[in-house]
Amino acid sequence: MVFRFDFGTPFITDSVEETVPAVCGKDAERRLSAWGKLSVTDGFRLEIPLERDAVIYGFGQAMGGINKRGRRYVSWCSDDPSHTEEKVSLYGAHNFFLLHHPDSPQDDAGFFFDFPGRISFDAGFTVSGLLSVQCAKADISCYVITPESAENPLEEISVRFRRLIGRSYIPPRWAFGFMQSRWGYRTQEDIENVYEGYNKAGIPLDAVFLDIDYMKDFKDFTVDEEKFPDFPGLVKKMRADGVRLVPIIDAGVKIEDGYRVYEEGVRNGFFCKKADGTDYVAGVWPGRCHFPDFLNPQARRWFGLQYRTLTDAGAEGFWNDMNEPAMFYSDEGLQEAVDGVRNADLSALDIYGFFRLKDQVLGMANNGKDYRRFFHRCVQDGKEMQVNHGDVHNLYGFNMTRAAAEGLAEIDPSKRFLLFSRASCIGMHRYAGIWTGDNCSWWSHLRLELSMLPGLNLCGFLYTGADIGGFGCDASRELLLRWLAFGIFTPLMRNHSAMGTREQECWRFEHPEDFARIISFRYRLLPYLYTEYMKSALNGTMYFRPLAFVWPEDKLCLETEDQLMVGENLMAAPVLEPNAKGRNVYLPEAMIQVRLTAAGTLEQTELSAGLHRVEIPPEELVFFIRKGRAVPLAAPALRTDDVDFDRLEYIGDAETIREAAAQGRAPYTVYRDDGYTAEYHAAE
Repeated sequence: MVFRFDFGTPFITDSVEETVPAVCGKDAERRLSAWGKLSVTDGFRLEIPLERDAVIYGFGQAMGGINKRGRRYVSWCSDDPSHTEEKVSLYGAHNFFLLHHPDSPQDDAGFFFDFPGRISFDAGFTVSGLLSVQCAKADISCYVITPESAENPLEEISVRFRRLIGRSYIPPRWAFGFMQSRWGYRTQEDIENVYEGYNKAGIPLDAVFLDIDYMKDFKDFTVDEEKFPDFPGLVKKMRADGVRLVPIIDAGVKIEDGYRVYEEGVRNGFFCKKADGTDYVAGVWPGRCHFPDFLNPQARRWFGLQYRTLTDAGAEGFWNDMNEPAMFYSDEGLQEAVDGVRNADLSALDIYGFFRLKDQVLGMANNGKDYRRFFHRCVQDGKEMQVNHGDVHNLYGFNMTRAAAEGLAEIDPSKRFLLFSRASCIGMHRYAGIWTGDNCSWWSHLRLELSMLPGLNLCGFLYTGADIGGFGCDASRELLLRWLAFGIFTPLMRNHSAMGTREQECWRFEHPEDFARIISFRYRLLPYLYTEYMKSALNGTMYFRPLAFVWPEDKLCLETEDQLMVGENLMAAPVLEPNAKGRNVYLPEAMIQVRLTAAGTLEQTELSAGLHRVEIPPEELVFFIRKGRAVPLAAPALRTDDVDFDRLEYIGDAETIREAAAQGRAPYTVYRDDGYTAEYHAAE
């Protein structure tokens, strides 16, 4: 069952696609209070009691483990590359959680708070037996989803929520290939060297990404012709070999006379405004910028059609960045900081005065006060209105990427484009995927990716993955190998690193054949991975499941935080610690262990249910297949375009495979489509 409770005048976010009749006013207060103590007199506050063993799933892109209990979360899209334990906000704002009661699953419920601004969740942190939800305004829609049976309420609630918010984005099939990126590819020669390095090492590759350096002075929808003298030719040359170029697009538009995008935006009133009606200004990579008003449908269409500049040059994919929106400073904030320093009485400056002065200077970037300085024009219930950005902050990245998706659909309606974003909220999942932002080359961030993925799937984001190897800091060979061994299962598989860090292309490390072997196996798995993705997208199921979603009555599955089901048949249990010779793996039932050895052979061993110590050298890959199930493997290929979905072999349960062969059928049904158009069909 799905219930909707409206309070005040909720902002229409377009996060929800299905229409659910709303219960309003005092009746809404009375009925929502069945789940906890409710107050709507001074903002919105809901306090839900937590049983001792209750488990909390969800919150999308958030710190913590798979079970989100015991932490605080604040939905406020934040440009913060330091993903350390104390952080409560990251790039995404995903206001959904699923409350699971292992001893009384009939009481399980999913909660979605459709609210575009800052909203806080205290998941048993302040008071261990209490989950509280709070925001400053009581203009909110709250959805509660309850199961109709106690058989597997986790799965039932997750599917029902996904139906509520709409089908997840489906990328082109080539976007499931391995991709290489780095902030610091400055020239056409740099791109060619990366491409040739992978070719020489025999490592599969499907795309190379362009960060901001390809642009002329960091201006959106431009190419620096001095650094890229033949951009269309480069795209064409690489595309002929099955490799795509994927450019970045940022949110800020440089203020510069003669720059077409800037002049069009000013002329048509498409930029966000200050209270006095002038265009808002803040500094980002290009310097002083205006920000497109993506909540304005006309501005959204205008910006989306700008992508034609690059699609005409052959680009088939994009990544949207800096769209929280990130701001290094505003005109006003910079002036306030300068005045603060200039007017400081240094002779009377005590340590507390110094700290205030330091915080004013260092706090200019992404300052909350700046987000209150500008406004959007939007349409609500057919009426045009003005809204302060601070009240709808979490919708900005969503609507930038929505602009891109709608623009690309108008540019070429027959084609699937790769599209993913840094900032997001629920609703954007229908238009694009996300990557999990500027992580670091830390073992803790490899573990964090595994923890985030089920929560992101619950919130509709299926096409997702982390920067493999880590964006900031220097990756060791061991960390990159271990990350790739998990990354072969993530739909978005991209190696990405920052300028000034160790060059992280796989072919630069000793024994590149070890990297080639693991990445090549990703391509052999593509018929399975693509099929399971399409099943998840079309049927509203999860691609990554915590073990408890499959074995809800097994209490050890509730405590297993470092293993995930990948689709319906395969379980991943990656090594997440440095210098480890292997790891302990919990099997809820008997499974087949599959090992890709350093010699490139596949070894299969049946293991009983229970806890096992599994040796896994860094150069090898180990995963598990359920009894009675099979996984298809294609022949090795260097590009997704060359993966043969028709000639397959199968690994997994030998008896299941033999029985299928005797009956003249495949032991696993592979989803087949052309991989490039929206000609989807039902997935079994």
